[in-house]
Amino acid sequence: MRLVLGDCMEAMRDLPDCSIDSGVTDPPYGLEFMGKEWDKHATPADFQEWCRQWGVEVLRVLKPGGHLLAFGGTRTYHRLVCGLEDAGFEVRDTLAWMYGSGFPKSLDVSKAIDKAAGAERRIVGTGAAVKRMIPGADQKQTGSWIKDNGREFVPTVTAPATDAALQWKGFGTALKPAYEPIVLARKPLVGTVAANVMAHGTGALNIDATRISTDDTYSYPNGPGGGKSLHYSSNKRSAEVRPDAAENNPLGRWPANVLLDEEAAAILDAESGESVSKSGKPRSGTSGEGWGLTATGAEYDDRGGPSRFFYCAKTSSNERHRGLDDMSLFASDGPSKNTHPTVKPVALMQWLCRLVTPPGGTILDPFLGSGTTGIAATLGGFDFIGIEREDEYMQIARSRIDHWTVGYEK
Repeated sequence: MRLVLGDCMEAMRDLPDCSIDSGVTDPPYGLEFMGKEWDKHATPADFQEWCRQWGVEVLRVLKPGGHLLAFGGTRTYHRLVCGLEDAGFEVRDTLAWMYGSGFPKSLDVSKAIDKAAGAERRIVGTGAAVKRMIPGADQKQTGSWIKDNGREFVPTVTAPATDAALQWKGFGTALKPAYEPIVLARKPLVGTVAANVMAHGTGALNIDATRISTDDTYSYPNGPGGGKSLHYSSNKRSAEVRPDAAENNPLGRWPANVLLDEEAAAILDAESGESVSKSGKPRSGTSGEGWGLTATGAEYDDRGGPSRFFYCAKTSSNERHRGLDDMSLFASDGPSKNTHPTVKPVALMQWLCRLVTPPGGTILDPFLGSGTTGIAATLGGFDFIGIEREDEYMQIARSRIDHWTVGYEK
């Protein structure tokens, strides 16, 4: 493993051409998230050009046929994809990581109208006191997305004070965020897929290593559950591909381009109800990859919610901060915590690493952040190169990776 502190554009220039098997990364989304300078660009076009520039370097260091998986934000994802395409990548697919815990950051239009008119609204109800959001903290643990360093906040329900505000009561400006897109891109092949795979070991997705197990539970040794079973909350279908899946089913279900966390899975199952995977003849005109079927003709005969066909993972507070208790980045605040605002689940990143990387291959993450991809790559037996510009995040990443991959107690 190699961790590099510095700007990724400069650091990647030191890497040899065609030396990396895959790229798995969570770059800035160009949204000026929480006022962070590293996420700021003058115009959307500037963000796209920046994506093209780092994409050119990633393309250069990838082997022919090497895949890149990069997260994006829903409002700027098109710029990310166009930038990577302009860099020379082939866009192969879009994956959707869906979660149920997003918090809508919407302007109440009715309140805005009354505020502009200088009209005072009458309080007609109050909610339970919550603590205001601490910048960089775990949104699900702290409650309201209001940056005010932990002071209590009592939400109120108010009545419109003007006729115009009454007319626009119930209108807002944003939907609840519930997914993040992930672009799957590939460096152009040299010759056919078969020839490229034989020559470079890249160019194909590892389908069997990312199939969805049909077993009820799976406790993974170094995973975020700390040895506990990770499963869907509604139908207890496994979230992880079992290493010994062949003992129960030789294949498991074909991996999809939709990835669910437990809450999103529960919502989907509640809305859709139970379905049955019928044994029998594969549907006409398909390879057999239908509800309950596999390409080889192996058949399932089970029932449950539709979430059992997808991968499931989410980041717990324990997982987010694991390995940082002994750090002293901020002495005045006591033990350090993971202050990075966009931490991804370890299990999710493990799945993505396996999907695009040949066994024992090298993964590049030019935007290391708090180190989750490095954790996932190491646990999966891959070599890893991570680059991070911010010293604070690099210290967090080193501690998390060391803890998960060396000092983690099963």
